[in-house]
Amino acid sequence: MSLNCLIVDDEPNAVKLLELHIQQTTNWQLIGKCYNALEALECLKQHKADVVFLDINMPRLNGMELAGLLPSNMKIVFTTAHSEFAADSYNYQTLDYLLKPITLTRFLAARQKIEACFRQGITLDKIEEQPEPDYFFVKSGKTLLRIRLSELLYFEGEKEYVRVVTIREEVLVYKRLKEIAEQLGAPFIRVHNSYIVNTSQIEKILDNHIHIADKRIPLSEKFRPDFMALIQQRFL
Repeated sequence: MSLNCLIVDDEPNAVKLLELHIQQTTNWQLIGKCYNALEALECLKQHKADVVFLDINMPRLNGMELAGLLPSNMKIVFTTAHSEFAADSYNYQTLDYLLKPITLTRFLAARQKIEACFRQGITLDKIEEQPEPDYFFVKSGKTLLRIRLSELLYFEGEKEYVRVVTIREEVLVYKRLKEIAEQLGAPFIRVHNSYIVNTSQIEKILDNHIHIADKRIPLSEKFRPDFMALIQQRFL
């Protein structure tokens, strides 16, 4: 799918990283890199953007203020190093919220959501209204097994295989954990090189470990920011 993208961020390193991710995305065109909101407004007078990757914490005019000035058909993905902005960001027509530093895995998940929106030609509100399937099928040997999302606890990577653990059973699937991470969205999130967890099944988080059922799963520093940004949306 061909989409025009604009990056608006006052941090050069963040711009460079996001630019690298976009360059790896087939048919996505980067139309500009702007380091403040005023530059972005000028750029948008000359170029059409389908998606704007917009930093929140910027001087003079911040990202949320700029978002309020953009046309409703322009999709916004907020980027920030501060997870506390997550709740406020969803007051806008926001497709996603990316916590810096943005990993390629997290970017690819956002890409799927963005392309789904444009492919179906509908607004974010309509996407959210559509019921998500509550199950998926996995192939184990010659058998296709139906697994309910509500019963899934976690995925554990084991070299060329992934162990799918539910409240009822464990299934070995011939697939890489990275592939599964790119297909799943919330409430599933990668927390370690070897684990993806269902956040709705978490019992507690203690000493850099996530407790699900009788399993103690390590939370690595690499995946901690995205994980904390997701669960913070459920804080009281």
